Amino acid sequence: MWDDFDDDSSWDEEDDDGLDHEQKRIYGHPLMKKAQDIVRLTHALVGSLDEARKELYGGIMMEDATMMTSKFAGAESCEDYVQKMENAVIMKVHAKSLRSMSYQLAVESTHAEEHLQLLRDAIEDYRKLFVTWINGFDSSEKMDDGWGIFTG
Repeated sequence: MWDDFDDDSSWDEEDDDGLDHEQKRIYGHPLMKKAQDIVRLTHALVGSLDEARKELYGGIMMEDATMMTSKFAGAESCEDYVQKMENAVIMKVHAKSLRSMSYQLAVESTHAEEHLQLLRDAIEDYRKLFVTWINGFDSSEKMDDGWGIFTG
């Protein structure tokens, strides 16, 4: 059954170069770099929480931060406007959730305010880059997926 794949000589080494270029383009984008900064800041904040708060907030915060990177990669790897916008909305929701969580941590006095402000500032920088990024989407490149969102 799996022997069919052993003699597959159709893989072209030049395909690797295209993948490397695409990966460098995505991971070199300022929005991705800022999202990765946010992941690092979030990881540091979560790592310094006590066990109870880490269990309560840590997973949510890390999910918010990592979704900002993964959905960006998904949006950047396609041309379809609808798919890009769907990913962009998810990115926005997670960024806002993470910012809100920083205020919850402030209320609970878990961190020095300046540490939480670093995260908020990074999210604000991300928001500005995000707005520039989505303004570059080509709305003529859309495929109707049957759900009717972003197709009008």
